[in-house]
Amino acid sequence: MNKGQFMGVAWVLLGGILNGSFFVPVKRMKAWSWENTWLAYSIVAMVALPWALAFATVPNLGDTYHQSSWRTLFEVAIFGLGWGVGSTFFGLGVARVGMALGYAVVLGITASFGSLLPLVVLHPDRLLTKPGIALLAGTALVMVGLALLAVAGRRRERETQPAATTSAKSGFTFGMIICVLSGIFSAMLNFSFVFGKELADRSVAGAGALMSANPIWALALSAGFLANAGYCVYLLNKNRTWPAFRKGRGIPYLTGILLMGLLWFGAILLYGVGAATLGTLGGIVGWPLLMTMTVITANIWGAVTGEWTEASRMTRYNWWGGIAVLLLAIYVTSLGGSAS
Repeated sequence: MNKGQFMGVAWVLLGGILNGSFFVPVKRMKAWSWENTWLAYSIVAMVALPWALAFATVPNLGDTYHQSSWRTLFEVAIFGLGWGVGSTFFGLGVARVGMALGYAVVLGITASFGSLLPLVVLHPDRLLTKPGIALLAGTALVMVGLALLAVAGRRRERETQPAATTSAKSGFTFGMIICVLSGIFSAMLNFSFVFGKELADRSVAGAGALMSANPIWALALSAGFLANAGYCVYLLNKNRTWPAFRKGRGIPYLTGILLMGLLWFGAILLYGVGAATLGTLGGIVGWPLLMTMTVITANIWGAVTGEWTEASRMTRYNWWGGIAVLLLAIYVTSLGGSAS
């Protein structure tokens, strides 16, 4: 692995750290329901920041869109909208099957589907080469690691919330279907990036290679915002939580929302930079690295905030085993990046 490829992997992993950390400020915003927080965050992370950065870094941004084919623009937007639908499905699915199993199913499918499909469609000749084999092996390890975390999470739920085990979750089968759909749709953000290469190519002269994906993010995330905002508005009306916005005002809540937006969009930006640095297969190799580091970071934050304090020793062993396998997955997948 040369220096450029090493830096590409490093940027993607740093993006995963930010992505796994963006939800931490929510713990201090207790006056708001989920839909209040998510709507405010979505405005910042999916609309305001992407467009501000696109206009700041891409000269003649309007011309970049105008000169691109309608097919590319449509694919970027429709995949972005699909990713937004996946975010909505995630909340619905996890509510029925539980956090541990829901996260494992959704992120496992997102990591694998988001990288393997572009590889098969765009680079079928690379599937059985060293990068392709490393990607397949790394993806398999991701699935194993997530399965171990799912087992640990399920055990922890039973140990720390015994009352919850006495009542069966309603709609489990339907919840699993929703989680599978969420994993498929959530992977579409990477499809926007990979299949929107024409936009990046047209902006690279003015924005530079590292910022050339900004027109893609602005269009894709805005489309995804429509689905996220629509679901939030539905919940705000259903739960009558609009008045909560008046309770959570002032500097602490404004700071929390801005921090969430900066961390999450910063993760997407760093992923784009890292993928561009990794070369031809950057968007294919980088995606599972981003997802894997996101899971590791989110789990570490869970440990720091005391989520595993009351879990048994065996449960914690399962948890550490899952983290170890995911770290191995990062190493194996990065070998594909070094050979791309």
